[in-house]
Formats: sequence, C-alpha cells, structure tokens
Amino acid sequence: MLSKELTPRAIVDFLDQYVIGQEEAKRTLAVAVYAHYRKLSTLSQKAGAIAKSNVLLIGSSGTGKTLACETLSRLLGVPFVTADATSLAQTRFVSDEIEAILQRLVDKADGDVKEAGRGIVFIDEIDKLKTSNSESRATSGESVQHALLKIMEGTPVKLGTDRYIDTTNILFICGGAFVGLDKIMARTHSFGFISTAEGDDKNILDRLNDRVKPTDLFEFGLIPEFTGRLPVIVRFRDLTREMLVRIMSVPKNAIYHQFREVFHAEGVELVVGPLVFEQIAEIAIEYKTGGRSLRGIFEELMTPILYVVPDHPQICRVEVKSLFEAPRYFRDQGSGIRDQESTPKPA
Repeated sequence: MLSKELTPRAIVDFLDQYVIGQEEAKRTLAVAVYAHYRKLSTLSQKAGAIAKSNVLLIGSSGTGKTLACETLSRLLGVPFVTADATSLAQTRFVSDEIEAILQRLVDKADGDVKEAGRGIVFIDEIDKLKTSNSESRATSGESVQHALLKIMEGTPVKLGTDRYIDTTNILFICGGAFVGLDKIMARTHSFGFISTAEGDDKNILDRLNDRVKPTDLFEFGLIPEFTGRLPVIVRFRDLTREMLVRIMSVPKNAIYHQFREVFHAEGVELVVGPLVFEQIAEIAIEYKTGGRSLRGIFEELMTPILYVVPDHPQICRVEVKSLFEAPRYFRDQGSGIRDQESTPKPA
C-alpha cells in the first residue's frame, strides 16, 4: 500500500509542512503508520493474523493531534474519520454509535468496504472514558472501553446495509488530554537507580521518566485490556509562543497565507507585522486552548479590514503593525500612495 519512497522520514517531511513542532511525536507516529501499512502489504498473503499496533496520542487540546492524523490520511490516501468518545459515553446504544462511525468510514471510501477496511479511525477525548465509582450515566466509561475492544483488535461488524466490514486492518488512533496524568507519572516514576554511562546518563533517565507506562494509564482510569490495544503511545507537548507564531505563518495552509490570497484576489497586498503574531500568540496562551483559538483571533482581526476593502478598489495595500493600532490603508496616486486618512471609512 505504501510506495517505496514513502519512508518514515518522508512521512515526517510531509507532516512538517502542516504540523509545527512536535518533532518526537511526528517521528513516532510516522514509524507506527509506516509499520502498520507495511505489515498489510507484506504479510497479508501469509497465514496468521497481523499483529496490529493501534496508537494513543496524549496531549493538551490544540496541540495538533487531530491535525497530524488528518494530514497523514491525506498523504496515505486512505479513508479517515474522527469520532468523539464523549458521545459514545452518553448513549445507551454504544454498538449503534460504533456502527455509525464505521459506516462513515465506508462513505469516505465511496462505498468500498474493502478500501474502508484499510482506513484510519481517530477517536478523540478517549480520556473521558476513564472509570469512576461515581458514574451515573446510562453508559459508563468502562463499558464503552469494553465495547471498543473487539473492533480495535479486529472483528467483522454488520452495517445497516446488511454488509459487513472487517476492522482487523483498520488503524485506530485514540487521543486525549489526560489531565492529571503528569501528577501520576511524577509520583510513580523513579529510575535513578539504573546504571548508565556518564555521558548518556541524564538523557536515558529523562526518556525513562518521561515515558508513559501502562500502569500510569491504569491508575488514570483506563482498563488494562483497553490499554493493551494501544501499544504505541505518542506525547504531544504544549505549544510555546514561538510555535504558535509559526503556526499562523509557516505551514502551507497557514491562516496568514490564506488571507493574503483573499486580499490578492481583490488586488490588495496584505502585510501583517511580526508583533501582531506575537500578540495573538499571547492571547492564545491566555485562553489555554493551544492552537485552536489562533484562527478565531486572526479572523476577528481581518473582519473590519475585509469590510472596507471590497468597496474601495483604489486600495492597493493594507498594513497591520499591532493589534492595538488601526490598520493602515494605502491607495494608488500615480506617483505614490497615501495612508488610511485618505481612504473612505464605513458608516
């Protein structure tokens, strides 16, 4: 299913065009996906079931978990759907919800069940399924974990059209913020006794102490059987201010590039100064939503400008130097340009 050119490094290079930072996470995810589809290609003709390594992504909201998965699906050209674990936990008919997820995967494959059987299902907010003694919902988180076990491992599932889809080769990627997991890890991790060479000692110990152990997930609230279906664990780090700034301006589909194209279609050059991106990043950090709020803040900045520009074809350039200063509008004047004071403003 994978071309020879699509190596883990090539996968990371593609992810780098859209996902800022998270270097270690991208490498681990790339290797997991590469190994999965290589096994499908090389072992499908051999006897015995393929040992599937589903993936667990751990990271705060807005750190790029869903974006990384969507980007991978585009690169691989496989059907991809997302689901919300919270909705599974709020229904009495979990099997029907699971069937609906798989039906959407088939729909993404244009009705080709065999093609859908090689797709990717991303289940977000999986940490919301943790067990709790005080659960009063119709369906507990633990029971949903049990319901997901079979399809994640591989089993034929009957769809509403009386067709069956085999989930054996579907790659399941689960994600969640896992708030409080760091406290569990800080309490349970202690590898200082391991003997290592002096030069490598700190790096090795840091990696061991940073690694999420299955017992950490058990204590958090995932049942052992469910954790066992997610052998590959990938951690997404909280985004720094520098990373947030780059998200707005570096990726191929960055919000700044998109708006520059919108203004270009109006014959206008849009210039946003570096300070603006830093100010937006500071606001996003204050909101504690990672990269999710960047688009909304940038859209809000552009709204009054786009309200003015289409009605004034003489405008040729717009500059924004700060969130706390009015944009400057420039227009052609034969030998030069003039700023916003000469540009008509909306009523």
